[in-house]
Amino acid sequence: MIREFATGFGTLLRGFGMWRTHPKLLALGLIPAALAFLVLAALLIPFGLSLGGITSWMTPFADGWDAGWQIALRTALGIVLFIAAAILAGLVFTALALTIGDPFYQRIWRGVERSLGGDEPTGETGFWTTVGEGLRLVVLGILVALLTLVIGFIPVVGGVIASITGVVLSGRLLARELTGRAFDARGLDAATRSRLLGSGRARVLGFGVATQLCFMIPLGAIITMPAAVAGSTMLARELTDRQADA
Repeated sequence: MIREFATGFGTLLRGFGMWRTHPKLLALGLIPAALAFLVLAALLIPFGLSLGGITSWMTPFADGWDAGWQIALRTALGIVLFIAAAILAGLVFTALALTIGDPFYQRIWRGVERSLGGDEPTGETGFWTTVGEGLRLVVLGILVALLTLVIGFIPVVGGVIASITGVVLSGRLLARELTGRAFDARGLDAATRSRLLGSGRARVLGFGVATQLCFMIPLGAIITMPAAVAGSTMLARELTDRQADA
């Protein structure tokens, strides 16, 4: 399982390797990624700057506490709030970037398919399907963020557990969303996709977690997004080929 998880990490690294071999192709994905990032930054930065007021509003019962305990509580709460917001932002970023940049990312995954050799899938993802999948990702992202926030209230260990839980769950969602284009091209239905993703659960999770961690680095989402599309295409090919050989 650990080896498969590490292989998933490596799949994203192979996606980054496409920057060296196909720089012009991956550069197409920078434009929608940058636009999506700007939209999310315009929301996330003011949220971060307002955390002090938000945590004070959420904890009026601590107003009479000793200053040290009050600061500790509100700092911990602020960290958990920002982690939850960052996790949600990564999922919203992915949904937004894939929706507005679908023609660009279609070219990327097709280019990756050609570089891998073999028969190139010919199917496409319709615009409204892309929008629907994006909305689904946002809704699920909100649920993950809320769960992360609730776990964060566990005394002492809540922040650590919330961070790990949020990254793991959001990573799984990212991997499923990103592989959708390559699966669509193969005409696979929802049940078949779920079976394929389940057959390589640790590898899929490793890829998704690696992507989410990169998204949480300042400006990392812009550079990572084209590589993630490339890596997810490789991941989808590996899962379908392994299933065919089974």
